[in-house]
Amino acid sequence: MTAKAEEKSLVQRLLGNDASIAQLAVITVVIFVLMAGLNPDKFLRYYNFESITYIMPELGILCIAMMVAMLTGGIDLSIVAIANLAAITAGVYFRHPVVAEALAAGGVGLVLHTAMGVIIALLVGLAAGLVNGVLIARLRIIPILATLGTGQVFAGLALVLTGGPAIVGFPQTWNWIGTGKLLGVATPFWILIVVASVVAILLRRTHLGVNLMLIGTNARAAVFAGIRSSRMILYSYALTGLMAAIAGILLSGRTNSAKADFGASYLLQAVLIAVLGGTNPAGGKGRVLGVLLALVALMFLSSGMQMMRASNFLIDAMWGGFLVLVIAINYLRSSK
Repeated sequence: MTAKAEEKSLVQRLLGNDASIAQLAVITVVIFVLMAGLNPDKFLRYYNFESITYIMPELGILCIAMMVAMLTGGIDLSIVAIANLAAITAGVYFRHPVVAEALAAGGVGLVLHTAMGVIIALLVGLAAGLVNGVLIARLRIIPILATLGTGQVFAGLALVLTGGPAIVGFPQTWNWIGTGKLLGVATPFWILIVVASVVAILLRRTHLGVNLMLIGTNARAAVFAGIRSSRMILYSYALTGLMAAIAGILLSGRTNSAKADFGASYLLQAVLIAVLGGTNPAGGKGRVLGVLLALVALMFLSSGMQMMRASNFLIDAMWGGFLVLVIAINYLRSSK
């Protein structure tokens, strides 16, 4: 009896008494079984799951970033542009003659300059996020318009830095971030786990998360509660920009290149997965676990359909149908 009680308590802690999380878990299992049943020879191969662990993290981090922006009732349409700008800025740094010479020599210089490239990319993402935060929190510009405009600005800056073509030839240590392994598991997957864990702790165990939830639930009540809404919103978009930069590092490390229009499809997918994961677009509700479950479910669905040689248009249509299905189930459950 004690073991059952402890097991139940663990399950309740993981799900947080949230029926939508349990529903997503069931849907994920159903999709996995369905895809495995339709094409077991290819879908159940180790190579397939290994490929997912390399591709999924960059999109997953963008989805978590989108969820954080939505918690206050906002949205960030500039995350992909920030990701590309951060990676391109690091690429420009690596192209500097002095840096390029040190990278070619290898040794400690290779590691130090790679670390400096990571820091530069993260600072670019943080600065871009702060710009969004100032426009939204201080100047009171509607989030969808503010981030749509800054997204175009960041994309334009990326084009200016590259001149159009992609920047290629990143150092091997940078590529290891996107294609390497750590303890036999893809390095990007470890980074996704770390980012997801940190954000989950921030949202559930710190004043920042509680305040963001309250602002999204009832902004007026948050003011009367003494919460500095502007500061909290500024912090949330700074965090969003920082995560976008991490996604840009992973994307450029995996492809060994950076370009202003990389990952263009990730924006709508990030919104889709964040909403599927239980995030309320009006604010006040969202969990990292839900976003990750929705991400895994759609990665299984996409991988299975590609192995059956389905067109990308059909896969996009199924993603949309999946969103409608989950929303309909949530509506029926809430109406009862």
